[in-house]
Amino acid sequence: MTFIAASLLSLSLQQAPPPCEGAPYDDFDFWVGTWNVHGTNGQLAGRNVITEEESGCLLVERWTNTGGVTGQSYNFYDLETESWRQVWVSGGITINYSGGLNDSGEMALEGMIAYRQDPVATFPFRGKWTPNEDGTVTQTFHQYNPQTEKWDVWFIGEYSRAEAE
Repeated sequence: MTFIAASLLSLSLQQAPPPCEGAPYDDFDFWVGTWNVHGTNGQLAGRNVITEEESGCLLVERWTNTGGVTGQSYNFYDLETESWRQVWVSGGITINYSGGLNDSGEMALEGMIAYRQDPVATFPFRGKWTPNEDGTVTQTFHQYNPQTEKWDVWFIGEYSRAEAE
C-alpha cells in the first residue's frame, strides 16, 4: 500500500466522511420513497422502495413485482466519471448504465442490459425517471433492437407514493 493510500485509509477510519448533500448528490432524491408502480394499462405492476443510505451517498432500490419477482439496484454519483450510475441486479438480468439530469429535470441513464442465458445476450439500454408536478414519477425504459435498428419500449411505470393510497 502506498503512503498516500495508507494515509487516506487512516484518515477515513478516524473521521466520519462528510455527507453527500447538495448538487449533484440530491439530483435523484425525487425517487426516494415507497412506491406503488402501475403499468400503462393501469394495473399494479409492483412495489418499489428506494432508500437513501451511506450518509446520502447511495440510493438503494428494492423492487418486487406482483408475481413476487425481485430485483435491486445501487444508484450513486460516481466521483470518477462525474455522472450518476445505476447497477441493477435481478435473477435473470443485470443493467449497468450512467448519466444524469437532463435539461427537463429528468434522470436519464444509458448503458447496457444483459440477460442471463446461454449465451448471454446484451443490448444497449436507456432509462429515464421523470418527476411530475403531482409528486408522481414516470419511469421509462427502452432497449435497442438491432434487428429493427430502433429503440423499443421495455417498460413504462407510473410511480405513486404508497403512503398516499
